[in-house]
Amino acid sequence: MKITKAGYEFIGGLHPEEMLKKIELCGRVCYKSEDKITEDSSARFVRNIISRGHESVLEHAGFTVKFVCDRGVSHELVRHRIASFSQESTRYINYANGRFGSEITVIEPCFFETGNERYELWKKACEAAEQAYFSLLQCGCTPEEARSVLPNSLKTEIMVTANIREWRHILALRAARAAHPQARELMCALLLELKEKAPVLFGDVCAEG
Repeated sequence: MKITKAGYEFIGGLHPEEMLKKIELCGRVCYKSEDKITEDSSARFVRNIISRGHESVLEHAGFTVKFVCDRGVSHELVRHRIASFSQESTRYINYANGRFGSEITVIEPCFFETGNERYELWKKACEAAEQAYFSLLQCGCTPEEARSVLPNSLKTEIMVTANIREWRHILALRAARAAHPQARELMCALLLELKEKAPVLFGDVCAEG
């Protein structure tokens, strides 16, 4: 069994300037003020519409993030309605296959200290689930049948594409103090990076709670 940490990466890169220009172009149609577009007008325009709550215009731009997390966190992500998801499927993947090292991979919980009693109990439970999974496969079960014993900590990869307005909503909820610790672990890091790289779009986002 392999233990790994949660993480994320931008797919196709993050291009804040392009997004700002696109949002401005779309938004100015509302006011028929396209003639006011200049090389440096987009940031000011977008800040203005955000401050006025005109966030529907933010739906014209978006980006994709690949999350590596446990299945529990992925279940929270897919609850967000205005987004697209593509996820590693336990129905079709056989972890006994050599390309997976003939082992399952689990996400290390951020709330357990490595080596303490709770961590060891969690680890033993995951190892037992792994053994049961492989035993079911050896008994002739298909991967979609054997997956019923896989742990919630199983590593999954999920592509999430959403527009700027929805990302602001996702981050405000999932980085909040009341969010699940493992979701918060990812989203706080993502929000911090977005605040640095795209301050006009995310600088004002505060985690709820």
